Amino acid sequence: MKEKIAVLMGGPSLEREVSLRSGERVFEALSERGYRAVALDVTPELVSALRSERPDAVYIALHGKFGEDGTVQQALEFLGVPYTGPGVTASTLSWDKSLSKRLFRRAGIPTPAWVTFSADAFKEMGAASALDLVPEAIGGFPMVVKPTKQGSALGLTKVANAQELPDALLTALSFGEVALVEKWIDGCELAVSVLDAPSGPEVLPAVEMVAKSGLFDYTAAYTAGATEYFCPARLEDDVAAEVKRLAGECHTLLGCRDVSRVDLVVDDEGRAYVLEVNTSPGMTETSLLPMAAQAAGIGFADVVDRLVRAALARGATDVG
Repeated sequence: MKEKIAVLMGGPSLEREVSLRSGERVFEALSERGYRAVALDVTPELVSALRSERPDAVYIALHGKFGEDGTVQQALEFLGVPYTGPGVTASTLSWDKSLSKRLFRRAGIPTPAWVTFSADAFKEMGAASALDLVPEAIGGFPMVVKPTKQGSALGLTKVANAQELPDALLTALSFGEVALVEKWIDGCELAVSVLDAPSGPEVLPAVEMVAKSGLFDYTAAYTAGATEYFCPARLEDDVAAEVKRLAGECHTLLGCRDVSRVDLVVDDEGRAYVLEVNTSPGMTETSLLPMAAQAAGIGFADVVDRLVRAALARGATDVG
């Protein structure tokens, strides 16, 4: 019998249901590979459950807040339990889209122009009086408004004119304390997954998403038939090579380990822009990472096993 692996899933985030689906699939794959898999929901009893179960490692199948923002990673490091995926620092940097975009810009990685607004700036500083400056700051309409700290495109709104901007900001701020207003780039939307390998980051084939609504939001991502997928993405060879390079560079820049998924858009002239990095990609039957791995000839159970072996080999001493 192999090592005991606790699969963390569910939790209190808005992505709970997707996390449960990811976790159940991971649990099945681990069981098939002979691991002693234990499914744990993230509740106030989690730490007690981990101390009682004493797993050899944890597979983090959490999405959204607590699972991707460094919270559970810090708890696991305190408990001395090795875990899959990026560590505290990379998780924190990736979770905050505005912060990661600042790092992209500093490193010369192309990312759409943006500004941010906090709820406190509106309440305490009168930021609403400056909304007329936003179009000039980011290059005009259309634009997209979304929470800086949220996943699965929750709270995302495409804005076509100045009249729509206030309501879009209110929507985004209902999902978090800070909203990001970003220039909308028309083009091909891509998700590029990265798996660590002994030789360095292995960038998997890009997945192209074509939402029938024209907007790849939460509904488009999780409604059957709402989006068409192409893997590998329909890109010219030179563009595909650039997308691959950027994904690997972002993975390394933010200090990710084991796995990440980089979301990009390629405009009509073939220019690629990085939108964000996800540190706990979905593992459901329709998720983008498993789709990319399959295109690369890597089965789902192989991906799960690879991530678990990396965590076990790293042990609990490598603080992330």
